[in-house]
Amino acid sequence: MKRNSFDTKFLIVSIFLLNFQTVVFSEIMLLTGCKNLNDGFIKNEYILDFEKSLMIRNYVYDNKTYKKHKTTDLSIKKENTLERFMYEDKNFIFTDKIGYPQFYTQLVFEKNSPMINIKTVINGEAAVSKVSTCSKVEIFEKES
Repeated sequence: MKRNSFDTKFLIVSIFLLNFQTVVFSEIMLLTGCKNLNDGFIKNEYILDFEKSLMIRNYVYDNKTYKKHKTTDLSIKKENTLERFMYEDKNFIFTDKIGYPQFYTQLVFEKNSPMINIKTVINGEAAVSKVSTCSKVEIFEKES
């Protein structure tokens, strides 16, 4: 009887201690100073949160680019934040697909790389082209 009581207490204490020793690490990749090939920005940054599987893009158009886009799209904002779900496949990070099954686009990042590409798929034919190059890539370890 005493042995069974000791085993039960030992098990409870072990589980209790293991819960406090468990530390979860997650990464956040921050790309700042991103220069786009077609548009001008005052601010253009990407935050890739691997724990939440979320890409957040914060940007502010310069005046010339804002006026160019405003003439064709009245809903355009000079300053905006976009959020997209993302997933990892080997060393690449993909945002969720935007568009229809026959035609879609998605952003493609490579871990620790300053380049951002866009993947365009039309009727099963894929093409990848460079969209932006960032001046700084930082990876932060987050403890919880």
